[in-house]
Amino acid sequence: MEAGTLNRRVQILRASKQREPGGQEVKSWVPLVSLWASIRHKGGLETIRAEAEASIVQASIRIRYREDIDATMRVQHGAKVYEIRAVLPDEVRREYVDLVCELGASRG
Repeated sequence: MEAGTLNRRVQILRASKQREPGGQEVKSWVPLVSLWASIRHKGGLETIRAEAEASIVQASIRIRYREDIDATMRVQHGAKVYEIRAVLPDEVRREYVDLVCELGASRG
């Protein structure tokens, strides 16, 4: 894999539960790692959510091979936060991992 194709700095975020002073658990997103990636937007669609139109953009984000990323995590690039829907590793050469993501489809 050529280094020049990984030209976007992103952060992988993982969910973390924290307890508030009142005892209630609150989900927050904390950085796991910052790394270089390639982002390709595959397409988009519009849907109805909570009786309002919502736009969803599908993207493929390629990063160097690692085994600690899963579909419960998110990718942040600037102000954009992508939900990871699937993790597709290159099991043959172990050079990269493709993250199948959606922008605008929040799970919380």
